[in-house]
Amino acid sequence: MRVSAAEVSISCGDRGQSYAFIPPQVSAAAVTIAELFRAHVLQWAFPSFTSTLLSHLVDIRDLNFGYNERPILAGLTMQFERGKVIAVMGGSGSGKTTVLRLIGGQITAQSGSVTVDGQDVAALDQPSLYRLRRRMGMLFQHGALFTDLSVFDNVAFPLREHTALPASMIHDLVLMKLHAVGLSNAASLKPSEISGGMARRVALARAIALDPQLIMYDEPFAGLDPISMGVTANLIRKLNDALGSTSIVVSHDVHESFLIADYVYFLSQGCIVAHGTPQEMRASSDPYVKQFVNAQADGPVPFHYPGRPIDQLLGMGGES
Repeated sequence: MRVSAAEVSISCGDRGQSYAFIPPQVSAAAVTIAELFRAHVLQWAFPSFTSTLLSHLVDIRDLNFGYNERPILAGLTMQFERGKVIAVMGGSGSGKTTVLRLIGGQITAQSGSVTVDGQDVAALDQPSLYRLRRRMGMLFQHGALFTDLSVFDNVAFPLREHTALPASMIHDLVLMKLHAVGLSNAASLKPSEISGGMARRVALARAIALDPQLIMYDEPFAGLDPISMGVTANLIRKLNDALGSTSIVVSHDVHESFLIADYVYFLSQGCIVAHGTPQEMRASSDPYVKQFVNAQADGPVPFHYPGRPIDQLLGMGGES
């Protein structure tokens, strides 16, 4: 099957960014051709891309971060391979979302480094950081759609902000992105007129609007029913493979994350306590992993908040 350049990439002209749309009927072989084409386009547009083509897209080394005297992450080292879906899992407050904020340059670590495509995020000036962010997509917790904008305008927002594309091309690209998530016929609706699962898919279409190299998902399955959860997980995997992106999925949903992830990191109290493939994590004998994967009440993460025993609180126990 032949794939024309028009089906694979649309250039936005003087902004130096390319946009790809791979039709759903394209075969796996054609997708590979499309990815090769995009690699050559990126080689011309982003010389740094090819220098790290076979390395990790994101590299975190010996990172320490905290708020004032409260440590959040300690000695963190993580690598995120190009083209893969990597899950970052752990309980609430373990530092998962903080990792995404560090990668995006919203906050800066006290020590250690975060590099994205070979660039030290903390060392970038504001224009360079904004250029890097244009190659990232973000799906926020609960979608974070603009409530006063239509579905169409929500997805069009990053294209209007970061490109000089004509309105007619933005129109077609937005409908293509919405079609990829099954919502092209909902373009005129407002977020208040669609379900929570549909809103999450609109947010996903917005996250891939610029065909980013890196897509970050912050709790993409939270609050979804089983059907919407399965649809969202399937879209994350298929869009990652079709676009040739790298996806970082922050989640505490074991079943859906393990279905789509190539690799998993487990965080607890700001440290990596285990990492490996989903199969390795299922078979792990690590107490924390076993407790988390099997949803056990007792283990390294205690059920009861630390303090005095209940009999002492009730005045029934003797002094210790």
